[in-house]
Parts: sequence; C-alpha cells; structure tokens
Amino acid sequence: MKATRLLVLLALSLTAARAENWPNWRGPAQNGTSSETGLPEKFSRTEGVKWAADVPGISASVPVVWADKVFLTAPIAEEKKLVGLCYDAKTGKELWRRAISEGGLQWDNKSNLASPSPVTDGERVIFLFADAVAASYDLSGNLQWRRDFTQSHGAFATQWTYGSSPLLDSGRLYIQVLQRNEVFDFQGFQKGTPGKDMSSYVLALDPATGKDLWKVVRPSEAVAESLEGFSSPVCHDVNGQRQLLIVGGDCITGHDAATGAELWRWGTWNTEKIGHWRLVPSVVAGDGIALACAPKKNPVYAVKLGGKGTAELAWTSDPKEASSDVSTPAFHDGKFYILDSDRRSLSCLEAKTGRLIWQGDLGSKAKFEGSPTVADGKVYMTNFWGQVYVAKAGGDKFELLAVNEMGDGSKPNGDASSVRSSIAAVNGALYIRTQDKLFCVGR
Repeated sequence: MKATRLLVLLALSLTAARAENWPNWRGPAQNGTSSETGLPEKFSRTEGVKWAADVPGISASVPVVWADKVFLTAPIAEEKKLVGLCYDAKTGKELWRRAISEGGLQWDNKSNLASPSPVTDGERVIFLFADAVAASYDLSGNLQWRRDFTQSHGAFATQWTYGSSPLLDSGRLYIQVLQRNEVFDFQGFQKGTPGKDMSSYVLALDPATGKDLWKVVRPSEAVAESLEGFSSPVCHDVNGQRQLLIVGGDCITGHDAATGAELWRWGTWNTEKIGHWRLVPSVVAGDGIALACAPKKNPVYAVKLGGKGTAELAWTSDPKEASSDVSTPAFHDGKFYILDSDRRSLSCLEAKTGRLIWQGDLGSKAKFEGSPTVADGKVYMTNFWGQVYVAKAGGDKFELLAVNEMGDGSKPNGDASSVRSSIAAVNGALYIRTQDKLFCVGR
C-alpha cells in the first residue's frame, strides 16, 4: 500500500511540475507560446465548448490562467465600474468580482480603460487600469493593496487609451509608461497631471506591498505621439542575466531587470521624426534576437541580444513580407510568427536570419489586432468579429486549417466593440474572449 501511495504521489508531483499556467498576457515564456497539446483546430460557439461564461463588458484584456482559476478585467457600463473577475477554470462559474475603480470607462472610441491584462504569480493577481489605478488580491479575492498612481507619478499621458499590461517576474512587478512628455487634452480629456514629471519611465514595485522599489526614466528622441508606446514589458535571459526589454518611443532598449539600468538600445526606424508613429507591438525574443515592429506598414527590426551600449541589427524585414502595426509576434522553435493586421496575412520567418519561410493570406474580411498564440503545432488568431483563424505552425508553406465563428454575430470595424483579446492556451484548452463571452474550448 505504501509503495502504491508513493507512486501516486510521485505521479501527481510530476504532473504538477509539467503543468503550465498562462500568468500574463503573452503566456508562460512571455513569447505567445505554450507547450499544451491535444488542442482543437475546429470549434464554434456550440461545438467543442467545455463552458461559456458571460462577461460584463468587452475589453482587449487577455484571460490569465493559474491552475483552476481564470482572471479577467472588464468595464461595467451601467455601474460605471472597472472590475477584476475570477472564474473557475473547469466550469466557468464566476467565483468573485471586485470593483477596483469607478467613474470614466472610455476616453475614445477605440478602446476602454480595462485594456491592460491582469498578471498573477499564483500567490496574488494584480489588475491595472488605464486610469492609473492598480490593485492586488489573493486568489480568493481578498484585497492586499490598492494604488492610484496619479497621486505619486501622475496620470498616464497617452493620446489613445493606455493599454500596457503589467508583468510579474523575478519577484518584481513591472509597469511600463511610455508617454507624451507634457500634459495635453485629447477628445475632451486631460492626459497627464499638471505639476508631475511626464517623462516616460519603467517602474518596479514590491508585489507583496505595492510599494515602489525603483523608477527609471527612459529617455527618447521621439516627438509628439511617437513618444507613446502601448507595448508591454518583457523579460528574457541574456547570457545568464535577466533583462527587461522595452520598445516604443522610436527605439528598443534592454535593461537590467534587477535595477532598471539601461544596458543597450537600438533606434531609430523613424529617422524623419514623424510625430504620429505610436508603437503598439511588444518585444518578442528568441534565438539571440529581440524583435521590434515599426508601425504603419514599416519593417520588423531584429536586434542582436548580448551587446552593450548601441546594439547591433541582425536583419531587417522586407515590409511586404513581414510587418505588424498592432499585433505582437510569437516565437516558437526558431521561428517568428508575424501577423499583419492591415494585409490580414501571417508570415513565418527564421529567427536568426530573417529569411521568409512562408507567408499566407488569411482571407479575413476584418482586421486582426489581437496577437497570435502558437501551441500544439497551430497558430491561433482572432479578428475584430471574433472569428478564430487557425494556421499550421512550422513547415515550409502556409496552410490554413480552419476558421471558427466565436463572435456574437456583430461585425465591428475597429471601435471599442471590436474583439482584440488574444487567446490563452493552458489546461489542455483554449480560453477565448469575444464580445460577450469567455469560452473554454477543448477536446
């Protein structure tokens, strides 16, 4: 009996060791990929669905999953509240919701204040909203701390609604604010806080208390709206050192993740200093390369990791072969998968060389602004209407496997009702957020 019990415990421990979570908006490796297998390629709102939960409001926030819990942010229009939500990952039952901020929900017609994704480390879940309010809860929904960053650092000064997601890594909570260097008005709303330093910065906090550990100003030679970045911070190991990778303000930088000190930078793709080139895609790193996607149908730039000072370019894409204005690429098995929302195309590039392996037309009538998720040999992408396109990962040619209707039937065209959330692949399932539902899809 003892031997049998020991084998059962060993099997359980090995299963737990292998289990992956989806702790932040780009997944366990912070590169849009998962090691999950057995994931479906064909499904619908009624087929292959383990459960479907109502969500109180749409946003670009990605479902974040830890073990048996799913976390989400949402606006509740009728109550004028921004909330953090927790669902049972196995059944879809709403376990708790917490109102974190009240008042305005939307500053422009493109998005709302609940766009940043939550982040968790299995001890706590942290929600951040575009009104610069953040709160941390234990996984049972008990408040640990709440902060309004407008009081200490000022309101976020971005023309369009702030959408950067927080990151938990190496025992620190990172918040990236790439903003206009002044207070200004846009569509009737004041951006920034008079009397506060409006320089762009990276902030590290103690996740247990919410208190600042350090704040590092991130300078840039960009001007006007090009100072603004809606990307999110990414951590990556470089020659045994944990580095924090930041892109925006017409440049890409690498920082010591422990101190925030800038180690290297490369830029610029904006030599003419055009003033409306805001930056949306985050860095994705792999095979010694950090990828930065210049906006507005411009190239993708591959920076060599491991340098100091002024970094060196490894390659630059032909923008007709690979470009992304909004979606963050994914890295898997030596390849970058780059989703071009304007052309509705997907490109697969060799990471080290930039060689185009294949490019395919997805045939979508709607744009994509969510980011691709690579898992189980497939690339999952969601367009504005909530249609999930599935392509084959790898290989030497593009192959579209399926188009799955998961939206509510409406056909939004880039306004705040458009589906922008990326897909989480975890627990042997896909967690898909659309206009009105959170779906758990799996075989």
